[in-house]
Amino acid sequence: MQEAYDRYGRALIRKAERILGSRDDALDVVHSLFADLVEQTPAPVLDLPYLYRAVTNRCLTLLRDEKNRARLLAEHDVALRGPTRTRLDDRVVDTDLLAKLVARLEPVESEILVAHVFDDMSQDEIASLVSLSRKTVGKKLEKIAEVARDVALAPSEPEVRS
Repeated sequence: MQEAYDRYGRALIRKAERILGSRDDALDVVHSLFADLVEQTPAPVLDLPYLYRAVTNRCLTLLRDEKNRARLLAEHDVALRGPTRTRLDDRVVDTDLLAKLVARLEPVESEILVAHVFDDMSQDEIASLVSLSRKTVGKKLEKIAEVARDVALAPSEPEVRS
């Protein structure tokens, strides 16, 4: 297990940090993944695609959690952190939009979104990663772009302050 962490840990932390926008949260996600893997018997095969999927899914789960989402957005105020944006076709994806998209997408679509936007993978690479055809990945990317347009154009919800 230690050799897998030594070999892939930094790449997994970078991936999680790109998704979450927080080094501390990225470290928590990766460390909890390896802690859970140590407890599994028999131990799973620890290749990079498996670990990338596991980290992606844990990051998306963290973003889905509304309480954590509010905390992440409060900690990373846009005015303080500067522009950390990634393009999804003609739309800009930030942490808030990503969290809203993840809430509306199926898990496999969320994984495709992360692979496309944050990992800059081609449709062929994504198809191999999620075990779908390239054509299906292309259709799912079209759906994701449509949902992103709907979410971006929707009026923002007023913040609830307590």
